[in-house]
Amino acid sequence: MNMKLEVVNLTKKYGDKLVLDEVSFTFEAGKIYGLIGRNGAGKTTFFNCINKDVDIDGGICSLIENEIKKNLTVSEIGYVQSVPIVPEFLTGKEFLNFFLEINREKIKNPKSIDEYFDLVKLDKEDQNKLLKYYSHGMKNKLQMLIHFISDDKILLLDEPLTSLDIVVQDDMKKLFKKMKKDHIIIFSTHILELALDLCDEIIILNHHKLELIEKKNLNTKSYKDKIIKSLKDNNNV
Repeated sequence: MNMKLEVVNLTKKYGDKLVLDEVSFTFEAGKIYGLIGRNGAGKTTFFNCINKDVDIDGGICSLIENEIKKNLTVSEIGYVQSVPIVPEFLTGKEFLNFFLEINREKIKNPKSIDEYFDLVKLDKEDQNKLLKYYSHGMKNKLQMLIHFISDDKILLLDEPLTSLDIVVQDDMKKLFKKMKKDHIIIFSTHILELALDLCDEIIILNHHKLELIEKKNLNTKSYKDKIIKSLKDNNNV
């Protein structure tokens, strides 16, 4: 799919603290972008700016489809947050049924509820539990599932695999790789090895800027040490 997310001169401050300094980058469908940086570097702020959860101090985000550019809208974005937000008074099955019902007209190629739960390996027993009794990882899986179903054009994944066990992590990685052809996927993590394993492109958020890094360079110890030193010197944190 010929689709791009164009970020131009995105700037964000909190009071006198500069977090993003005229950040510009173009993300394309067909790739998974690994956004890495130290805790506190501004990765979540970057996502919040794209998703219009916070006011920005400058810049613009546009969606380009088949060479036609338009302003990006929240309805085109799926944001999987590191701390999942779910209605804890519902069971997993009740929540998914509710989501499917209210989005019935928008869902392409709908599946059965069991097929959807199988995608994220959620057991029958857990499907009937109240969400308040779900573990962090189970809530995260359910949060990811609703964005897969709604088929959002852009997926912002903020540390989505951190709380999942190694088997479920592998299942999720396969799902992300399957989805990337028709979606723009940006995967935030502070774990370099995870980004190298999953992502097609690696971007570092450092000193308030985004920098594209050649993956092949990260296979050399000297270059990796250089990147780590740069991150250590980061004055964002």
